Amino acid sequence: MSIETNLNLKKRFEKVRSDTERICAPLEIEDYGMQPTSDVSPPKWHLGHTTWFFEEFILSKVKGYKPFHSAFSFVFNSYYDTVGSRVLRSQRGDLSRPTVRQVMSYRKYVTEQCLELLSNPIDQELLDIFEIGINHEEQHQELLVYDIKYILGAQPLFPIYADMFSTQREVNTGFSQLEAGLYPIGADHLYFCYDNEMGKHKVYLQDFEIANKLVTNAEYLEFIADGGYSDFNLWLSEGLDFIRKEDIHAPLYWHLVDGEWHHYTLNGLVKINWDLPVQHVSYYEAQAFATWKGMRLPTEFEWEVASEKYNWGQLWEWTNSAYLPYPNFQKAAGALGEYNGKFMCNQIVLKGSSVATPIGHSRNTYRNFFHPSSRWLFSGIRLSK
Repeated sequence: MSIETNLNLKKRFEKVRSDTERICAPLEIEDYGMQPTSDVSPPKWHLGHTTWFFEEFILSKVKGYKPFHSAFSFVFNSYYDTVGSRVLRSQRGDLSRPTVRQVMSYRKYVTEQCLELLSNPIDQELLDIFEIGINHEEQHQELLVYDIKYILGAQPLFPIYADMFSTQREVNTGFSQLEAGLYPIGADHLYFCYDNEMGKHKVYLQDFEIANKLVTNAEYLEFIADGGYSDFNLWLSEGLDFIRKEDIHAPLYWHLVDGEWHHYTLNGLVKINWDLPVQHVSYYEAQAFATWKGMRLPTEFEWEVASEKYNWGQLWEWTNSAYLPYPNFQKAAGALGEYNGKFMCNQIVLKGSSVATPIGHSRNTYRNFFHPSSRWLFSGIRLSK
């Protein structure tokens, strides 16, 4: 790697570290440790975990490095069994210690050590892990936004975070038609990508049409008003069980106030703008809505091919594809091999990006994935037929 590239990596590292803390800046100290549901991690934990990643996978390999705290690996390891035991995900909000002040000191210590390391020649393997670490922290920046919104949205006062991460109205230009054919899918090695994007291959697609805009709040309200949540014919069996068990009748954060629909946003509880894309829906809801419209969700391959012509990315878009390995997928050796491959079961692929995705982090080969019941992510619906 050239000196110029090394310096660029150092600048990107500094930026990603400061950006994470900037996302947390509007929070009060009481917000940092909250975990209202097991899917959500406390902001304090995100700050510590993204720091632990650099310490565990980079600094611990440097001769003479002294860990900041011997127990922090147990506290801030997420799911890397290769590294050792850890606090259960559902118990991250039980930790009053380390304090926010200690976590910020931890971040400062590790950031300074990494910057010193990047100021000197280091081998390509560590540089590559720095690249993964930067992208990893960018992923957590987006998760931070999801989790902050859920934490604040669970408060009866519906507090304002900031006027940020808002979607925009889209122009309805109908559907685009793509012809049947053999299309390349996946990423190559020219730019950074995750291992689950690799194994570039060809997929045959039939003729299909795909919407040029996301489904709006107004369109989704029609689905609700038509009894969409009570019509079992529209739902997958597992989806129907889910909405009945959780007593779901509308997207997450929607509230009826004096007979009028409002929703919680990072700018507080406001009346719903019916022209904006509907968001915070599960795969189950997206699938049921598509069925109600007499259409379907696109496969991840259809979405990837169609996106070559369009600039999409306000919300992550549910596809109709299970998260499975591409041909010739190879899991990396060691703990980093646990990053993506171990989750290839009971997950659905989402494509695109969202208003909370860091600039430069998205690409049309990106394979986001969540359980079909997930609703707190910034998710939307694009129809296909």
